[in-house]
Parts: sequence; C-alpha cells; structure tokens
Amino acid sequence: MLAFRFLRALTLVHRTTPNSSNAARSRRIQRAAFASMAYSAGPRRAWSRALLCRFHFHRARRRCAGRSRTAGVPRRPSTTGSPADGLRRLVPGGTEMDYCSLLEETADYIRCLSKQVKLMQSIVDSVGPGGR
Repeated sequence: MLAFRFLRALTLVHRTTPNSSNAARSRRIQRAAFASMAYSAGPRRAWSRALLCRFHFHRARRRCAGRSRTAGVPRRPSTTGSPADGLRRLVPGGTEMDYCSLLEETADYIRCLSKQVKLMQSIVDSVGPGGR
C-alpha cells in the first residue's frame, strides 16, 4: 500500500509542478513521501496522526489539534536535559507522549522509515542511472 500511495503522489508532483524550482519540487516530494507513509500506517499510531494533521488544511488542523493519545494522562514534568527529549523532538507528535508510548511509537516510526527508504531505493534502481 505504501508503494501505491507514494507512486501516485509522485505522479501528481510530476504532473503539477513541471517548471518549478528544484527546492519546491524537493519539498513536494518530501511531503508526498511522509504523507504516503502516514496514510499507510493509518490512524492507529500517534506519529502518523501528527503527520497527517500537519499536512491537512487549516480546518482539519483545528480538528486534529484537540486529539491526544494520552488525554487522561497528565503532561510529563518539564525536566530539562531528559534523555527522551531528543526522541520527543524527532518523532512527530512525541511531545504529548509519556516515555513508554514514546519508545513504542519511535520503534514503529523507525520501522516505517526503513520501509520508505527501501521503497525509494527500489524506485531509483528501477529507473536506472540518469533516467527519468
């Protein structure tokens, strides 16, 4: 499912931005990669919900902003220099998670990122050197 969504998104990027700058195309490809990965993971993961909320329009952002996986759990104490702070910054939606949930979401996020890298590598390998 990840491959289908990503290839469809790449086709749209190619069709809609033929004459745009490399930086703009790069941003759109990156957004397509993250969105297809989040859609494939589905709403069961906090990081995928955070990515999807980030990519939707303003109206959808307001609707998503109130959702939190840890709604009944009090916020983590504001300790400076905690080892988990780096993970909280890297994993989408990680700022609202307790430590155990953060580790679980990080493992799933890394698994999905590695799938995405393998998919992109297979696309590059199938196109060949310098091909389009």
